Amino acid sequence: MGVIGTVLILCLVFVAIFAPLLEPYSYQSQNIEIMNSPPSLTHLLGTDDFGRDVFSRVIRGARISFVVGVLSVLISVVIGVIVGSIAGFYGGVVDIILTTIADLTWSMPAILIALLIVAVTGAGLESVVLAIGLSYWAQYARLIRGQILSLKSAVFIEATRSLGASDFVLLFKHLIPNSLSPVIVAATIGIGNAIVLEATLGFLGMGAQPPTPSWGAMMSNGTAYLFIAPWMIIFPGLAMMITVLGFNLFGDALIDVMDIKNKDSI
Repeated sequence: MGVIGTVLILCLVFVAIFAPLLEPYSYQSQNIEIMNSPPSLTHLLGTDDFGRDVFSRVIRGARISFVVGVLSVLISVVIGVIVGSIAGFYGGVVDIILTTIADLTWSMPAILIALLIVAVTGAGLESVVLAIGLSYWAQYARLIRGQILSLKSAVFIEATRSLGASDFVLLFKHLIPNSLSPVIVAATIGIGNAIVLEATLGFLGMGAQPPTPSWGAMMSNGTAYLFIAPWMIIFPGLAMMITVLGFNLFGDALIDVMDIKNKDSI
């Protein structure tokens, strides 16, 4: 399963990088004469309501989904690791305040937080990346906080402290690097969740704006033609499903490779 997940992710990366070369037609090219045409040898996945090639738009949408997924999770991990490690290391009032903020954030549905942020900052890819990044940081904060709490009393940390190491050195040179394994696994699986959330925002018209193709926006546009041109929804949906499956399989394999015992905590 890990090999299958790796292959699917590598295929996504390949398509995202070389999308302009793989597109048989320009994703913006319109031809009203062939609008809503079914899949054929000329247009492998059919055309949409503007006569645009669905295959080309699905390929270009892979770049959007991959970039948004990776960047948003990176933002979440950076914020979560910093907040969670500080809370676990210093404890006391600092831990209570930061943990409470993380719990409040985590208690709210990610889609609600993302919608609020996009509503304030405006629709667009930059807003979507920021919104998703600020929606998921709490889970990484709680995860690394638990790791820091279990490691900060370890013998090698006490020995390093007795040698005069500062809090900064202890935290960023010793504790955080030794606590990242479960965070990496959670982040890998989180990319799939971020792609789904990006597609949801795109479906609601708050993601990538036309003519930039997004799998969610393509499915949203296809709802009006569900019984006329179902391929407008089916193929972007399949692309998203396969992508999320790849990241989930890869994340499950990492759990075994990194010998992470408590899978339920991720």
